[in-house]
Amino acid sequence: MTDTPATVRPDRRAELASGLARIRARIADACAAAGRDRSEVTLVAVTKTYPAGDVVALAGLGVTDVGENRDQEAAPKAAEVAAAGVTPRWHFIGQLQRNKCRSVVRYADVVQSVDSVRLAAALDAAAAAGRDRPLDVLVQVSIDGDAARGGALPDAADPDRGLGPVAEAVAGSGALRLGGLMAVAPLGWEPERAFARLAEVAQRFRVRHPEATALSAGMSGDLETAIEYGATHVRVGSALLGMRPTLR
Repeated sequence: MTDTPATVRPDRRAELASGLARIRARIADACAAAGRDRSEVTLVAVTKTYPAGDVVALAGLGVTDVGENRDQEAAPKAAEVAAAGVTPRWHFIGQLQRNKCRSVVRYADVVQSVDSVRLAAALDAAAAAGRDRPLDVLVQVSIDGDAARGGALPDAADPDRGLGPVAEAVAGSGALRLGGLMAVAPLGWEPERAFARLAEVAQRFRVRHPEATALSAGMSGDLETAIEYGATHVRVGSALLGMRPTLR
């Protein structure tokens, strides 16, 4: 039996419900510990490598936001989910190539990984031609300043990769809407150090862009620390969906 949007195995649905309950409890506990309201934090279920049926099942359990990393997988999956009558809010969270922008704008509600002026321009052009409403954008920030690993550079004047120029390109575009920032804790960094640094960058960023309050940070292993430092969105895959079951 194979997973399809119309047929989600009962045991898989139960597995997803159990994982979701655990993640919701972790988020609630982290918010309580940080003195924040639970409603301030949105769970983005990262469903890369998992079938469309899992997305449909999660939506039935109350998950509203879903993240994908690769257009080659996300585009057909979004179409399958839509055919099942389910309309989650799709977040594109992976590295985005400019030649994929026209595809991504057809299904994504949010792109979290814009990190250059050139990418912002390509996405703006694609959104203007392929959408009837603005596309929400988060600018991906490089916490450690390593340009090779992706992310706009918060302390650089680089006209293409500097955080300031990238944010201005998004904010000044016609078809994009600047929502805030996204970041991934660098390899080798303790979450406390990484997200404290991100919080500093976000505080300065909001002086210039006070309406761009979203902060996407934290994954399965470090979401509590991210919430402590102000994350509004946490991106959770394995801790929520577990290992994909073998299909026979």
